[in-house]
Amino acid sequence: MNLEQIYNHYLEANSVTIDSREIYPGSIFFALKGDRFNGNEYAAEAIQKGSKFAVVDEEKYAKDNRYILVDNVLKTLQALAHHHRKQLTTQIIAITGSNGKTTTKELSQKVLEKQFNVLSNIKNYNNHIGLPLTLLNLKEYHDYAIVEMGANHRGEIEALCNIAEPESGLITNIGKAHLEGFGSFEGVRKAKGELYDFLNQNNGVIFYNADNSILKEMTDKFSCAKYSYGTHENSFCQGQLINTEPFIEVNTQFGKVSPQLIGEYNFENIMAALCIGKYFNINFDNIKQAIEEYIPENNRSQLIKTKSNTVILDAYNANPSSMQAAISNFANLKEKSKILILGDMFELGKYSKEEHRNLIEYLTRYNFEKVFLVGNNFYALQQNNYPVYKTTDEFISFLRQNPLDNHHILIKGSRGMTLEKITKYL
Repeated sequence: MNLEQIYNHYLEANSVTIDSREIYPGSIFFALKGDRFNGNEYAAEAIQKGSKFAVVDEEKYAKDNRYILVDNVLKTLQALAHHHRKQLTTQIIAITGSNGKTTTKELSQKVLEKQFNVLSNIKNYNNHIGLPLTLLNLKEYHDYAIVEMGANHRGEIEALCNIAEPESGLITNIGKAHLEGFGSFEGVRKAKGELYDFLNQNNGVIFYNADNSILKEMTDKFSCAKYSYGTHENSFCQGQLINTEPFIEVNTQFGKVSPQLIGEYNFENIMAALCIGKYFNINFDNIKQAIEEYIPENNRSQLIKTKSNTVILDAYNANPSSMQAAISNFANLKEKSKILILGDMFELGKYSKEEHRNLIEYLTRYNFEKVFLVGNNFYALQQNNYPVYKTTDEFISFLRQNPLDNHHILIKGSRGMTLEKITKYL
């Protein structure tokens, strides 16, 4: 069956799914394979639960005309998403980077939604599977789609660009993230730069932080349209950070913006959304309202008032760059009695031991009342500066016996550490 025929079946369906546990009547099920599962084995279950079609790539599972047999389900999903994207006039804005992707995406979406119909990735659908699923949710009425692109190996951003074909985009920053897959900081730079390469080659539009010397150097060589944001007066979108206690305030060339966001590291995320809003001719009052209405969720820089403490929960993700930024910002807060709870950083590969040791050394610059470290990577260093707990549950057991009271607490660590479980014990 050729792609056009498959596309006609997709149009007959009312949704797309890859999980047989989440089947909607009339959907089309894609039987993806993984290291530990074979989606083909669940195709019949998907049909029984109400899927209109099931896409499989093993002939023995194609039982009748409700089963669409292809050579490779994943490649078909990606090709279908690209084909669907080409049928619509929706403009696509791509966002990648080491830190701040999700916040920048959500802020930009809120801004554009003030005047347009906008789609963005749901959940963490930002990889070679999630991005196609996002694109297949595009409808004719969507004016824009803001797609977050994640990667942990070279070539992945390029592949995502070839599927989505964005007209514009930005890299939030280049940091020490996913070093295990990228091999080095230079590997990260080249991998994230694949977005800029695509936009330049296809006469697209690049938004970039002019205060970031790495990004500025990367964009200087490109001839496509470029729009900068930052503190410099000659930036397309210019602003200054004027307050960080506890929420940040930004004074822009258009007026003051007072978002409900913690951490000076969010300044560049706000400026990116302002820049996108200005470029797409969003009225400043609408931009201001959108940014000020935005409240972070999913364990990202959330300010939580418990019965006993004030907690900044930033456990959505962590790498050496974002850890240092969060620690520095927390140290600069004027609050007294500040405590850090830091969890392991994942996907650092051969750099893991070095980077965890570097972070402990970085902590010695500051005089926090207490610092607790959680995770096997910290524990393996056998250092004596701060108490270390192998697991989050082990640390929770400690808290039950030794409750904390009347403190300002920062919780920061990689998603897999599930540090958000700690908050109910604070």
